[in-house]
Amino acid sequence: MKIDHIAIWTNNLEELRSFYMKYFGANSNEKYFNPTKKFSSYFLSFDEGCTIEIMEMPDIPKSKNDVYKQFAGLIHFAINVGSKTEVDNLTKVLRTNGYKVVGEPRTTGDGCYESVILDPDGNRVEIVA
Repeated sequence: MKIDHIAIWTNNLEELRSFYMKYFGANSNEKYFNPTKKFSSYFLSFDEGCTIEIMEMPDIPKSKNDVYKQFAGLIHFAINVGSKTEVDNLTKVLRTNGYKVVGEPRTTGDGCYESVILDPDGNRVEIVA
């Protein structure tokens, strides 16, 4: 078995799509739109087979996630960029472009090299090697 995809509600569908395409090389399908529900979505796929569904619909409340504290439930997802150098480089580019780095590049206790950034909606994304 494998996880097929993760899904993220957003109030900024096009911005979030552009972010993952620009910085993480995601490929996007054509926008799906259901006029009855006013629901829109994209599936963003990555070279190694992972998929993120981003979704937008009126009346979905903003997250109550305090991005500076941990909480129960899904807290982050990780994207492997292949090397420590790429972790460092992408973290620097994202910081320079105004994105919040909430975890500086480091080797964790379990031996993973990672940084943590916030995407445009404040979701935690680990950049790992």
